[in-house]
Amino acid sequence: MSQTAGPTKDSRVVTVPDLGDFKDVAVIEVLVKPGDRVEPETPLVTLESDKAAMDVPSPIAGVVERVLVKVGDRVSKGSSIVTLEAAADDSAVTAQRAAVRVAEPYGGEPYLDTIPLQPMPKAQATPPGAPAPQVATKPVTATAPGQHSYDFDLAVLGAGPGGYTAAFRAADLGLKVVLVERWPTLGGVCLNVGCIPSKALLHAARVVEEAREMAEHGIRFGEPEIDAARLRQWKDSVVTRLTGGLESLARQRKVTVVRGNARFSSPHELAVTGGDGVRRLSFDRCIIAAGSESVRLPGLPDDSRVIDSTAALELDLPARMLVIGGGIIGLEMATVYAALGVKVSVVEMTDGLIPGCDRDLVRPLERRIAARFERIMLGTRAASVEPAAEGLRVTFEGKGAPEPQVYGKILVAVGRAPNGRNIAADAAGVVVDERGFIPVDRQMRTNVPHIHAIGDIVGQPMLAHKATHEGKVAAEAAAGLKSFFDASVIPSVAYTDPEVAWVGLTETDAKARGIPCEKAVFPWAASGRSLSIGREEGLTKLLFDPVSHRVVGGGIVGTNAGDLIAEVALAIEMGADAADIGLTIHPHPTLSETIGMAAEAFEGTLTDLYLPKRKSPRAKPG
Repeated sequence: MSQTAGPTKDSRVVTVPDLGDFKDVAVIEVLVKPGDRVEPETPLVTLESDKAAMDVPSPIAGVVERVLVKVGDRVSKGSSIVTLEAAADDSAVTAQRAAVRVAEPYGGEPYLDTIPLQPMPKAQATPPGAPAPQVATKPVTATAPGQHSYDFDLAVLGAGPGGYTAAFRAADLGLKVVLVERWPTLGGVCLNVGCIPSKALLHAARVVEEAREMAEHGIRFGEPEIDAARLRQWKDSVVTRLTGGLESLARQRKVTVVRGNARFSSPHELAVTGGDGVRRLSFDRCIIAAGSESVRLPGLPDDSRVIDSTAALELDLPARMLVIGGGIIGLEMATVYAALGVKVSVVEMTDGLIPGCDRDLVRPLERRIAARFERIMLGTRAASVEPAAEGLRVTFEGKGAPEPQVYGKILVAVGRAPNGRNIAADAAGVVVDERGFIPVDRQMRTNVPHIHAIGDIVGQPMLAHKATHEGKVAAEAAAGLKSFFDASVIPSVAYTDPEVAWVGLTETDAKARGIPCEKAVFPWAASGRSLSIGREEGLTKLLFDPVSHRVVGGGIVGTNAGDLIAEVALAIEMGADAADIGLTIHPHPTLSETIGMAAEAFEGTLTDLYLPKRKSPRAKPG
């Protein structure tokens, strides 16, 4: 009796492509296991040399049969990584070529080419307490483009800086995009009730403070008359101008904007609840940019006088205000209210303001605000709050605890929590951790390959500029481009007075992790520009690798520190050493000179200060 042969299993071995100058590279992470379904470009393993980290992607669609390497193995070009059972519709040419898939803008015809795998700079280490970027062990396979008809090529959930950036970039790449936003205007928390309005008010506060300080130098103004309504109106006009500009950009790019609260109803569908009921939107790919919300402390009374940072922007000025939380948000709003005549106190549970920032950068800020705020209580907490007709009676506990105090308002600024649990992510199969964060890989992919996530919802630091960068990466990855989040460092800025900014390795972190580094500090008391503006309390600090002399971190406290820190960030990204920075001619007299002079201090070539010679001038490595 004859037998009819069944279909032959099409097994293929995926090998390490050309690594350029790299060989004998370590496997630091295996991202798949037998039984996992993969698509072209799904990362299989991560390799790391002494200079770079890189993912090896799958060249085809299929199912993982065997994983041939483990963490700690060393591989080179041609080393076998996994065996795959190729999908039935995979072309024969793909089986013959260990290729990297390169796609035209979404909707174009992808082509295959045997190009070398390019190493990717190491990503920034995950900050303490943040969820580790990862891919879940049971990925949900995305539907291949073109197999189904969807309303949109890409849905972006959330229109903050990361969300609208992702939507606009994707539209520029040819995708049909829908942008879903719960706010009446685009821009999210940052533009509407966060970064932008707070910076407008901080500018107003700075003008008030500068006018007062000029009295010591022979120019006297009368006490400012605070018209809170007009100040609020001006702040709102700044917001309106920016959010209106986003609406125009969306129209120009033909991005569909849908307003309402969105939740996943399936891996390819959102249910958006708005004023007109529930609207269902289907999508091929999605980017989650749902952001975060202010944390509310348990045990506080339900009282309109207990406010968050959003309500603080309304400028209902009390005689006295308590700020719970000595981090960036709390101190920025405290700066505004103090300049507008409110007696402000700050209570912080830890032993220092702006936890995580080096103490030498925070000290000039502490000294200045100590003279302007009513009280700063460190190592102290608000134990209880009782509403009363005359105000909110607060009892304190800790080493800096005063007697019970009565305040007209209490601003709670103790951090933000991600919105991962508010979007029904489980309906799409997306993993959300216990704190509400969504783990992603370096293409901002969740465990569901066709769904990406960006911004606050993927972990610390919760910063608009990080979200914007991630948004571009996610949009390009969704469009089929080889785009990865490969930023070495992310700057942080407190727009207080003085501003505090830092980037890269901090001294605190270096000591905790046992990382050797050397530092150089230039005090602004020796800066002609800082003296001419009456702000000599600042300093600029750079940290260097003791062997290569490359800059690995830096911090600045002083006027416009947030603008100045970008040079340090660029120096780290470009691998600049002390000589590179010191030999770069900075304009005089400027505050930017202090960065060059800090580098010269490290080199031993500084002439603007006398520093005891501990070493000879350093020659540039190499």
